Amino acid sequence: MLSRRVLFGAFAAGLTMSTAPAAFAQDEIYIPLISKGFQHQFWQAVKSGADQAAAEEGVRITFEGPDNETMVDRQIDMLSAALANNPSAIGFAALDSQAAIPLLQQASDAGIAVVAFDSGVDSDIPVTTATTDNVAAAALAADKMAELIGGAGNVAVVAHDQTSRTGIDRRDGFLNQMAEAYPDINIVSVQYGAGDQLQSTEVAKAIMTANPDLDGMFGTNEGSAIGIVNAVREMGAEGVTIIGYDSGKAQTDAIREGLMAGAITQNPVGIGYETVKAAIAAMNGEELPDVIDTGFYYYDQSNIDDPEIQAVLYD
Repeated sequence: MLSRRVLFGAFAAGLTMSTAPAAFAQDEIYIPLISKGFQHQFWQAVKSGADQAAAEEGVRITFEGPDNETMVDRQIDMLSAALANNPSAIGFAALDSQAAIPLLQQASDAGIAVVAFDSGVDSDIPVTTATTDNVAAAALAADKMAELIGGAGNVAVVAHDQTSRTGIDRRDGFLNQMAEAYPDINIVSVQYGAGDQLQSTEVAKAIMTANPDLDGMFGTNEGSAIGIVNAVREMGAEGVTIIGYDSGKAQTDAIREGLMAGAITQNPVGIGYETVKAAIAAMNGEELPDVIDTGFYYYDQSNIDDPEIQAVLYD
């Protein structure tokens, strides 16, 4: 895990970089990374970590993703185009844990090492997956929610999707922990906002309207969590405890203001960094673990300024 904070320059969140040119120098190592999108600060942080590792190793990387995290077909097209350039290895963060398996199998058959990052696939094709332990992180979010609402009450979830491994694991990690450890907490609704702030805001508003006695809400990624914050603010709702996931500026601001109780922060810079390092290790025939756990932390007003937390925030 990287110990220092990386600052981001003028990299535009909405920009999708073009696929790499077909011709490279013969001795150049080329590793494309296909992410889930660019609309969140999280992905900018992942790119920064990947860029750092590429500079250290003297390899060429590209980093691209679809405009938003619902565009599975667009992501598959990007993966296909990247593989057509015969890269040395490839990093892939799947929007759909199954849709890309045929292409990834072709890559593996061609001797191209596949490294999954952030969100894995339902296959043993990747040589490793650099990711957060999302089940454990979401279970911690459930513990914090239960503590804050006194172990009883009505809670809802706004999730980013039900197709990616992150969406599935964070939802189920939270729900299963609540079911197993907190029988007096009732999950009244699980809805999906595609990781989009505007869509998640409307979803959260609908949940609150249908459940006026709601005690807490959990948002499973940056867009989901900010959607909840926006909904609570716009509706003037009081007494709703919000737990989020990720740590872009809108979330850290909401925690400092007291609108959000706390959130899980991943280590996205570390995810990008470890993805490139693992790709190079795989090319060199080194053995890799099935999962590279890049860690997570819970942060709130009490520890947001601690050096350990500041090192993994990406606001």
